[in-house]
Amino acid sequence: MAETFTDNAQAGRYELDVDGKLAWADYRRHDGVLIIPHVEAEMALRGTGAADRLMRQVAVAAKAEGTRIIPTCGYAQAWLRRHEPELIAG
Repeated sequence: MAETFTDNAQAGRYELDVDGKLAWADYRRHDGVLIIPHVEAEMALRGTGAADRLMRQVAVAAKAEGTRIIPTCGYAQAWLRRHEPELIAG
């Protein structure tokens, strides 16, 4: 399984390409904050953990930039609540 994580700034989304199939997190930036209104994966990737792996990469990228994430998407909110302790420690 080959995976590639990219910031598709032109489309305003982070993308995880998994063997030619996409999971993505739409975003917009405002005053040093990364707002995530939507996370989705192609049907073939649903249930495979692709959205989890995508969000991990988004969190790593935001941390490297010193950017705070504000999720307005239900999935992103739940993911950050579950993983916040490890993100802070890591």
